[in-house]
Amino acid sequence: MRIRPALAILAGAVLVAASGYALALSTAAGFIAPMDDEAQAAIAKAGGRGVTARFTTSEGAPSRHPLLIGGGRLSLETRARVAKAVAAVDGVGGVFWSDGTVRAANTESHYEPLHCQDDVDGLLRSRSIRFEEGSSRMLPASQLLLDEVAASLRPCLGAIISITGHTDSSGAEPGNIALSMQRARAVREALVRRGIPRDGLRARGVGSAKPVEGLTPDDPANRRIEFAVIRTEPPVPTPVDTPGAR
Repeated sequence: MRIRPALAILAGAVLVAASGYALALSTAAGFIAPMDDEAQAAIAKAGGRGVTARFTTSEGAPSRHPLLIGGGRLSLETRARVAKAVAAVDGVGGVFWSDGTVRAANTESHYEPLHCQDDVDGLLRSRSIRFEEGSSRMLPASQLLLDEVAASLRPCLGAIISITGHTDSSGAEPGNIALSMQRARAVREALVRRGIPRDGLRARGVGSAKPVEGLTPDDPANRRIEFAVIRTEPPVPTPVDTPGAR
């Protein structure tokens, strides 16, 4: 069978892209390996018994932002010392603990309060993130609203942000809970694409269990997403983020 020129060009482009990606991964792995060795040595020197540094993303790709795993029984002082030792390794771009905690190093004794919760509440007071009926697919107008929500949350990087999905009472509750969770996850992924770190986002769905005060459970206005800033850490613009213990 004769191959059309367009298909041959497309196949060639795919092959080149795949080869380039494979080469990039192998190059990145070679760059990460020395940092991995130095990080393990730094952990041992800092007294981080039981702590390991993982230089890969959740998808398995090499990353210069290591995830510190273990050390739950170490003192706060030791955890802080371990994290700073790893962050000091040449080439490391930032360190996170596997429990999601991170604190940027700072010498300031006072921080101006962050107002992300109020800002997000203000955005959602007259508008809401809307989805197609019975689906986790967001309506186009909600994408624009999420741009504004992400901008309001950006000053709170380092915070734990809860994303809660709600439905009305139409339909069986097990299905409502599953749908509300899918919608919360869809919002979480949309925020990640807008630059909000996944480590700080927590998605959950509660179905129709918590209707808006003053509305009946079957009111469509109960189909909504709510945000809560659970904890904030003061962000500091430093070349390398150096996390503390908790």
